[in-house]
Parts: sequence; C-alpha cells; structure tokens
Amino acid sequence: MTTTLQGTLATGGEVLAVECDLPWLARHVVEGSDGQLGDPGPASVHVHVEAGRGPFPTRGWSRLSRDAWARSGRVVLEDVATSGLDVMLSHEPDGVHLQCRWRPPPRTRGAGLLLRARSRLLLRSVLLQYPAMWAAGLHGRTPLHACGMVSPSVGAVLVVGPSGAGKTSLVANELSGGGRATTDNLCTADARSVWGVVEPVRSELGSGRRAPHGRHEGTLASRIESIDPQAVVVLARGERTEVRDISPREAARALVASTYAAGELRRYWPFHAQVALGSGAGDAHPPVAEVASALCERLQCRRVSLAGVRDVRLGDVLAAEGLPR
Repeated sequence: MTTTLQGTLATGGEVLAVECDLPWLARHVVEGSDGQLGDPGPASVHVHVEAGRGPFPTRGWSRLSRDAWARSGRVVLEDVATSGLDVMLSHEPDGVHLQCRWRPPPRTRGAGLLLRARSRLLLRSVLLQYPAMWAAGLHGRTPLHACGMVSPSVGAVLVVGPSGAGKTSLVANELSGGGRATTDNLCTADARSVWGVVEPVRSELGSGRRAPHGRHEGTLASRIESIDPQAVVVLARGERTEVRDISPREAARALVASTYAAGELRRYWPFHAQVALGSGAGDAHPPVAEVASALCERLQCRRVSLAGVRDVRLGDVLAAEGLPR
C-alpha cells in the first residue's frame, strides 16, 4: 500500500520520523504536529502506522501484563492508553522504532464514537508524544508539566502551574508582545535545558477543533525548540498580584506535583514502565523529582499570585520586581 504521509517532527528534544499508511489517521498526525511537520530526514524515533490490522505475533513471548508482551528487547502493547492502537516497540542502534496498527476493541471503538475529542488527543499522544518522551528518557531528559517562555522583559523562564492556572493565556499574552515559547503545556527537561513537546494550543480563545473542558485548539505562534531558563515561576491565583521568593525545594515540589497531577500524562506512566521493563532500556520510572530539583537548585525561584490573567504579561510583572537579578 502506498504511504499516505511521511515527515519529521522535532519534539521533546528528539526528531520523530512519521510514516502513516492510513489516510484518516494521517490527518490526526498533521493536526497534532501543529504545523511543525517537516520533510523526511534523519531521526532518533521512527513511527510507522501500518495498514494491516492483524495482531502482532506474541506466541512464546514473556507476558508483562494483561495487554503487554516482550521478547529479545521488543515490546508489544495492545490498545495503548485506550487509543485503539497496538504498538510493537524496539530500541535499535539507529533509534527507537514503533510499528502501530489500528485494532480497537469494541469498548475503545464505542468510547471513540461518544468522546471524539478525547479519542483524537489519545491518538496524537500515542503516535507523537509518548514515543518522543520515552526516547528523551534514554538521553537524560524527563517529561514535565510546564512551559518554557522567553520574554523580551526578563528572558527565559520556566512556568509551572496545574491545569487551569493560566499558563496558556500567559503564553499567548507574552507572544503578542514579541515573546516566544517552547509550548504551553508539556516539555522534557534535564538539569539545564527545557524542550517543548509539540501539540496544538487548547484554550477558550481557540478557533479550531473542539477540545475537552470547553476549549478549542489553536496554533502556537513564535515556537522555539528549547530554552535554558534563568528562573522558575510557580503560578497561583490570588486576590491581587504578588511576587515573592520561594526556596528551590518549594519550586521543585510544585513542579513535581503539577507533573504527576497532569491529565495529559496520566496514561503515559504505564506506557513508560512497560516499555522500559520489556525492552531493558532506560529507567523504569523517569527521574522527575531529580530533574526538577536539579533545575530549581540552580535557578531563581519565584511564586507569582495573579488575580486574573487577561491581558497580563508575566514578563512585565517580573520586571517590575527587578527580576531576574
């Protein structure tokens, strides 16, 4: 069968090569890449969505769980993250390889018909985000629920906050004033740098596809691949705007808590653990706490309380306090 889509995507510090033989699923890949899908080329992660719908052979393989098997460094996962996709993953000398087949069980197919936005996000996660985040772990990076932003006023900042704290709105406000961002939501990081995990922006102001929680999708303008942050900002809602110093321990605690509470990562942890166990590569659990602590120990750490985020530029709020210094 002729391949419908081929391209590469720089995401999470990795280069993902995507090959898709299913036209309807290729559209999800294009949308999920947020306009960042480039021409085919060298990559560290290789994802191939096959047209075939037969099960991957697992007879004689070691069983990892009810829906996972392993043999000789290869791992087969069925219905990954209830996306409807079966995956065979291996770690080869030229990078991570995933073969994917659309084989939804009846319960997943039914859920997809009822919850289309959720189904779309899960497909994108399994094809574009999970492989890159797992490969990033092989190179010393871990997923974090935070966004990297470069403000004309104060430079590069890592912004931390739970879902609904206003990160997306603050990023949009900063970009309107000439700023740039790696993402508004997910990233990978080591002790010094932060790389954006590519996906469309989801906000109440979006004009694209409908997303969960009353939001719509939009494109992240002025995207940059990575930053070396100068400060960590922990967001909070309050009755008035207030900025105060916090300890690296408090900032790291907020970063770790936000990461584990993020709905976007809830299904990633089992994927990561099973792939690490079955392949014998990488850590069984990403060093989230260790990376968060290492980042915060070397950076200025601030807690910013905001009464609202409409028309607020975080860089201006920090600059008014003489930050960074």
